[in-house]
Amino acid sequence: MKKSVQKSFGVALFTLVVTGVCNSAIAKSEYFVSPGPDAQEKLQEAMIVAEPGDVIKLDAGVFALSDGLSLDVDNVTISGQGMNKSILSFKSQKAGSEGLLVTSNQVVLKDFAVEDTKGDAIKVKGVDGIAMIRLRVEWTGGPKTTNGAYGLYPVQSKNVYIDGCVAIAASDAGIYVGQSDQIIVRNSRAEYNVAGVEIENSFNADVFDNVFTNNTGGMLVFDLPNLPQQGGRDIRFFRNISKDNNTPNFAPEGNIVAIVPSGTGMIVMANENVEIFDNEFSGNDTMNVTVASYFDDYDDDTYKPTPKKIHIHDNVFGKSGLKPDSGMFGTIVNETVGTPVPDVVWDGVLPLMDYVFFGQAEGDKLAMHDNKHLADSRPFGNANMIMHVIAPIFHEAKFDLETYNKSYPSLPEVEVIIRGRPAQELMN
Repeated sequence: MKKSVQKSFGVALFTLVVTGVCNSAIAKSEYFVSPGPDAQEKLQEAMIVAEPGDVIKLDAGVFALSDGLSLDVDNVTISGQGMNKSILSFKSQKAGSEGLLVTSNQVVLKDFAVEDTKGDAIKVKGVDGIAMIRLRVEWTGGPKTTNGAYGLYPVQSKNVYIDGCVAIAASDAGIYVGQSDQIIVRNSRAEYNVAGVEIENSFNADVFDNVFTNNTGGMLVFDLPNLPQQGGRDIRFFRNISKDNNTPNFAPEGNIVAIVPSGTGMIVMANENVEIFDNEFSGNDTMNVTVASYFDDYDDDTYKPTPKKIHIHDNVFGKSGLKPDSGMFGTIVNETVGTPVPDVVWDGVLPLMDYVFFGQAEGDKLAMHDNKHLADSRPFGNANMIMHVIAPIFHEAKFDLETYNKSYPSLPEVEVIIRGRPAQELMN
């Protein structure tokens, strides 16, 4: 297949037509790669020889790839003709732990798809500045345990921007951002994943104007022990739709998201300063929203397992919680708060001394106000799970919302800067 490389020198423009990528690249070049038997070699070569400022353009069509791709050059753009037109297919992948691995800064990926990878679809690690715009990541055979874990997977990064993307059938999270700072996830759709979106061990994230449907769980905010970055905090979820997330959990055994019950709208676990507002929750068979402490044993002395300052307000709750999942988590929810499950469930778990003597500090308590609930629903339930475990005969859930009818100041808007400007300006 022929490929053109355009090089700009001031006012002069030279256009070369070659049968492959040139052996050398000049900054601000454009590499045009088309599908064909040599697409694997030419696409990877373009990612190697590209220099900062260069653009790699993908033609329309299906690129049949057998090995993972990697990019380690700063300030490169990879751009296709559209998420349903330029398709990187890894159905016959033989090598590589992911489809595309990016380990360089200030990279923009837009307008293409990654399908059927052995592992993660697009992994970004240890960078400052990554924009994922109008991408689609999908395992086309539908939900399967053998699918890759993550669709869009930035980790240990700063200035993360995800906009207008689609993620389908990941065996962990369709959209996952972990151990990162300054994050925006917007205008995207995730469906038929175990988790639609997961923000884990991260700081300063805005997740808004997204649709999460037909996942096992729509939205997860986790903080886990024994990771380099802990203390997840300052996260806003707003104007999202999380509905009908009733796909059976297909995560591999031993994965943390394997605990998520089918029929979950949202779980907040062990984070601080999470604001959840102007969202719509409905049709989630187990529960709309749960706030929980980390539940498993750990040996990390710095880890704080209890959520604090979770602020839930101005959301709309539809009919949910009528048919809790029969697994461990769903069964405990059903046993502690009954059916229909309240729209917001707090597990009631605190450090033992606080639970027995002091209660939670006023400035750390769950806050709920101005939410809209159906007339026949129960707005809130404190599952009181400690008593359920240590003395079930004395267990009693609590449904009084008045204790939590309070507010916290709104969290500030997150700003993501890529290539010296707000990331939203990269959309064109």
